[in-house]
Amino acid sequence: MLNKNIHSFLGCESEYNDAQTVIFGAPFDGTTSFRPGTRFAGSEMRNTSFGIETFSPYQDKDLFDIRVFDGGDLEFPFGNVEKVLKIIKNYTEKVLNDNKKFIMIGGEHLVSLGSIRATAEKYGDLHIIHFDAHADLRNEYLGEQLSHACVMRRAHEIVGDGKIYQFGIRSGDRDEFLFAENHTFMQKFDLQNFKTVVDKLRDKKVYFSLDLDILDPSIFCGTGTPEAGGVSFIQLLDSILLLRKLDIVGADINELSPIYDQSGVSTAVANKILRELLLIITK
Repeated sequence: MLNKNIHSFLGCESEYNDAQTVIFGAPFDGTTSFRPGTRFAGSEMRNTSFGIETFSPYQDKDLFDIRVFDGGDLEFPFGNVEKVLKIIKNYTEKVLNDNKKFIMIGGEHLVSLGSIRATAEKYGDLHIIHFDAHADLRNEYLGEQLSHACVMRRAHEIVGDGKIYQFGIRSGDRDEFLFAENHTFMQKFDLQNFKTVVDKLRDKKVYFSLDLDILDPSIFCGTGTPEAGGVSFIQLLDSILLLRKLDIVGADINELSPIYDQSGVSTAVANKILRELLLIITK
């Protein structure tokens, strides 16, 4: 059994054996190419989660209606990216093999790869929904293939063509957009057509990866690579609520860097989104 973490997100106070869903942190930003700081997201979200309610008026559900275990932040070595991904993969495998769902709190976006590797092994026909400002489809960045800028390219190598659905993308080099034309579904700039994709994936196992910098930086400035433009909180929430129609077997929320928003608003936004996602994936 995984040990109970004393430092828990609001309402996530179940013991592991009793839990339907597990949250855990992946405090890693070792390949961040602009401003680091995402390693502090999980801790800051737990500290400030008590500023929101456990009840969601959007869903008429409460975190106390479900059973969630908070496993705390994983411990990582410095300078060994493959080992970090292996630790994430092993933890995810444990959760999935115990027939639980999970939400991982990043960390930079590369951490998604560890959980995607484990989830794809568990569910062979896995589809990925990817919300982000950035395409993350580079084959390599600064000579490295394991980078936050390459995470969806590595994921594509696992799941194959036509199984990654990208929304909100407004940044990337030309080769990334050319790659997407032949290998992924990409909705640039916004969340249009998301309902159509949800209807298409109703009978599939789905992994949801949310890079919070999909949001307009005037709403969410606490991130390492802010991109002008982006969607509103309500637009994001409306799309996330559509996930209730899907079998989301795992998810992650990443790229909150709380130190770049001293007002705490970005962390509050992340907390509210995590609450809604927990209520969505925990049937």
